[in-house]
Amino acid sequence: MSFVITGARVFDGQQDLGVTDVVVNGTTIASVGGPVPDDAAVVDGSGATLLPGLIDAHVHTNKDSLALALRFGVTTELEMQGYWTPEQRTEVNEDDTIADVRSALIALMAKGGHPSELMEGLGEHDPAAGEHKGWEMPSVATPDQARAHVQAFAQAGADYIKVMIEDGAIMGHPGLPMIDPAAIKAGVEEAHALGLKVIAHAITLDATRQALDVGVDGLAHLFIDQRADEAIVLALADADVFVAPCLVISASLMGHNGAHLADDPRVAPRLTDEWAQTLRGTFNTYPQGDFQHVLDSVSALHQSNVDILAGTDSSVPVPTHGGVAHGVSIHHELALLVQAGLTPTAALTAATAIPARRYNLTDRGRIAPGLRADLLLVNGDPQATIDHTLDIRSIWRRGTRQN
Repeated sequence: MSFVITGARVFDGQQDLGVTDVVVNGTTIASVGGPVPDDAAVVDGSGATLLPGLIDAHVHTNKDSLALALRFGVTTELEMQGYWTPEQRTEVNEDDTIADVRSALIALMAKGGHPSELMEGLGEHDPAAGEHKGWEMPSVATPDQARAHVQAFAQAGADYIKVMIEDGAIMGHPGLPMIDPAAIKAGVEEAHALGLKVIAHAITLDATRQALDVGVDGLAHLFIDQRADEAIVLALADADVFVAPCLVISASLMGHNGAHLADDPRVAPRLTDEWAQTLRGTFNTYPQGDFQHVLDSVSALHQSNVDILAGTDSSVPVPTHGGVAHGVSIHHELALLVQAGLTPTAALTAATAIPARRYNLTDRGRIAPGLRADLLLVNGDPQATIDHTLDIRSIWRRGTRQN
């Protein structure tokens, strides 16, 4: 079955195409601006903008959270710590009622290191806890163990590898065990030998320097303990390291929350009470931080052509891990990226074409013939006013309309 979206302004993930027709045939985009089949159903997009489905470049998720993400136009989530069996991945891929997922599976981490300190008390909400009570996340201490971990999780279907470089100071748990840099480097080298990218959790400047030293491909956070100086900006640019600043979680660590979203009439009907309360919550483990410094750092990186990806670090519906929620918080992240100095168009690209390119998701992230029909139709023009991304009219996942 084919349909055509007519009368909408089209942002293709990289640029504004103006008002043009987009034809969808089955699960894929058939044409952009081309002829329309006589039998195509018509979707009137007048007064709206058609975007690629959004990609959240940092989450910890499960099927319920993937369903929540899709309600807000997020058609792909990139999991940064959480185990998925191949069977579960197949089910997700074929289920057009939830967002798609890619995953690092379980990250390289030290025994008792981050994120162990966050897992206590989460119980059934913990997406990384596994199916068996008492299950312990695997850890590494030596280069050989790091290489073995990467090999095992590559074989288990990891799409990329995550490494934790975290001493706990920002997270309110100073003195956490950390992996020896030699072990991290061995893991990074093994991942690269297997053709996998490596993404680092590093939220201090020192940890970021260590991540650069061992050769990671991307950062799952931006450091928040100080403003970026010229040296680190140049180092990240020269190394072609991409960054998902996760501004929404940085703000939460400093005591801010997403209550304004929980109260937004465009958002509230799509949320459970549990997630609304989570949006109103906050980590608040680093209240002494200066959020403007983080915004300034994003601006400096963007001006130096470092690829910025939109991510949220959304995880579980617990207010003490709050300020963020799946789906909705990507819209908050886009607004904060604009606050940091990106144009609305650049912010939209950070949630579409750039993460697709950096994670080799060649079938999505743009509106072009032959790609997945993951689409978001919003009223107004978010290229002029980024807040319009929340004025959702329709969502499609592989051509299946969600509303």
